Amino acid sequence: MKQIIPEKSSEKVAKFLQKTSLHKRDFAEMIGVTLSYVYNLIDETVPFSTRGTTIERIATVMELKPDEFGEYRIPQEPILIDESVETIKDYLKENKLSVVNFLKSFPRKKRLDVVDILRGALPLPIDYKELTLIGRTLNMPNEEIYKLWESRLKQVLESAGMNIYSNSSLINSMFDCAKKHVLKNES
Repeated sequence: MKQIIPEKSSEKVAKFLQKTSLHKRDFAEMIGVTLSYVYNLIDETVPFSTRGTTIERIATVMELKPDEFGEYRIPQEPILIDESVETIKDYLKENKLSVVNFLKSFPRKKRLDVVDILRGALPLPIDYKELTLIGRTLNMPNEEIYKLWESRLKQVLESAGMNIYSNSSLINSMFDCAKKHVLKNES
């Protein structure tokens, strides 16, 4: 029997960059590291990161699970799955859009935030225009974008101490007004 030798993490990254023709500078920006780190990583002059955040970002951009990298250690705290992020991932699949191409549609300074949203480390933006930029890139209907925004805003109100159930009349009125305004202006 032949022994299967697992591919080194740095080799995975190098092959991914070559296959996707993604410039190392763009990759560095997407994962929040310096360009020299990416070069050193690929040349194996530095060990592959063991930092969970970095590996999760690399995995997100490469559309892999973080545990496909031998250096990854599963975090001890539970990972929360946000339905809104899952909706975005579903739209990525529906549009047959790779994460790299999705990220390239955003300004360079915004790409790292989008990676962190996709890996579940950042919530969706509250700013409707920012959320619309994400939605438009994914060909989301206006109603779907609005639904994501409303859900996110309810999360913010609850985390700030508002009981949205006992204030349901106010909440419903506020969101009815917002929905009419947003959808009217989007048409």
